Amino acid sequence: MSILTPPRADDDVRPDEQSAPAPRERIFRRRGSGDFSKPTLGGLIGRYALLLLVLVLVIGPFLWQLSTSFKGPQENIYSFPPNLIPREPTLQNYATVADIVPVYLYAWHSLLVSVGTVVSNVVLATFAGYALGCMRFRGKWIVMAILLSTLLFPGEVTVTSNFLTIRALGLADTLWGVFLPGAIGAMNVLLVATACRMIPKDVLDAATVDGATTWQRIRHIVWPNIRGMVSVVAIFAFIGAWDDYLWPLIVLSDPSKYTLTVGMAYLNSSFSVDPRLIAAGTMIALVPIVIMFSFTQRFFFKGVQEGAIKG
Repeated sequence: MSILTPPRADDDVRPDEQSAPAPRERIFRRRGSGDFSKPTLGGLIGRYALLLLVLVLVIGPFLWQLSTSFKGPQENIYSFPPNLIPREPTLQNYATVADIVPVYLYAWHSLLVSVGTVVSNVVLATFAGYALGCMRFRGKWIVMAILLSTLLFPGEVTVTSNFLTIRALGLADTLWGVFLPGAIGAMNVLLVATACRMIPKDVLDAATVDGATTWQRIRHIVWPNIRGMVSVVAIFAFIGAWDDYLWPLIVLSDPSKYTLTVGMAYLNSSFSVDPRLIAAGTMIALVPIVIMFSFTQRFFFKGVQEGAIKG
């Protein structure tokens, strides 16, 4: 006895129609079309032309500096149009910089300060942002007002008070003295607090009713939803600590403890007649920032796109 099965919807479709690819959607709208979500052909070309112009203006100086750092002394670095590919590439410029100036020691000092600044800002800004964004306590808006008021003054205003405090603590002419004032930033706390306020209160209240501790709420509810903003905090903290020049110059007096930015001032004064060596030192200073952004940018963009609450 045979069992009759109802025909499927795709039984009447021919095999050539099943394998036919879907028509490719245009990325621009045709003339007279009412779909204003897409640009016209001229607008699309204009956008790509503007993007190419911005790319040249932003990436061009970096490529020229990178090319200059690999060029030998016999090669003209001021030719026009610039020759971005060295005819005889050499690493001698980097070796010369390392022999005359302890640039790698200075880079290590900057790396220590920058990594410490990133860790302290991420940890402290996360906890402080959670307290300001998710908790209820008296004086909360007073704390917010104080944090906002600190953003109205430039950093140079507090240099004297910071230096007197560091000297009173006995941390002058040390890397700890360079690190301590940047261990936490008011802007970073406010950024994380803003991200924490986007989390629905009902979810946190439900976790509290279920017996979740503060650490469990931060780990399982808050952290998955703010890690995109925390990545921004980490990137800004690293770049700010790595590129800081004024504060290390004030605190440090021993040349053997200089950070890279302070040592770069010596590079500019010593090698002003040879831009190739300055370019090599600049590339050494730039590499850690590129590496830092390369490892964190995917977390940043992924975190921005995440809008759902994760359990």
